[in-house]
Amino acid sequence: MINGINHITFAVRDLKRSIKFYAELLGLKLVAQWDKGAYLLAGNVWIALNVDEKSREKAADDYTHIAFNVPSTDYPKLKKRLKEAGVESFKDNTSEGDSFYFLDPDGHKLELHYNTLEHRLKWAKENDWPTFTTG
Repeated sequence: MINGINHITFAVRDLKRSIKFYAELLGLKLVAQWDKGAYLLAGNVWIALNVDEKSREKAADDYTHIAFNVPSTDYPKLKKRLKEAGVESFKDNTSEGDSFYFLDPDGHKLELHYNTLEHRLKWAKENDWPTFTTG
């Protein structure tokens, strides 16, 4: 039985640029690096960066993305830092809670978000999402 996420891997073209983005800009903890990759931590989640010449050159057209949790007190500061760094946004937020949708240097879609699943379910029920059920 699956009991969680072990790690998330991003294919990257430029490892140094990606480490700078994830560690210095986003604030993930750099744990290890080598010529073709790096391991970072986002809280307890292991993020792997692997150099791959076949890495995407632009963002995918679909909505698939990874959302990073950030404390509500840190959200405005981190969003501002990303915008000041010229990070590209790929979507305006239209859902419950504050979210900032943005791209990493290789076009991977990411999100800053600080609400919980419980908050989202409560909001969905209160806003009458069509065909919404739980469990």
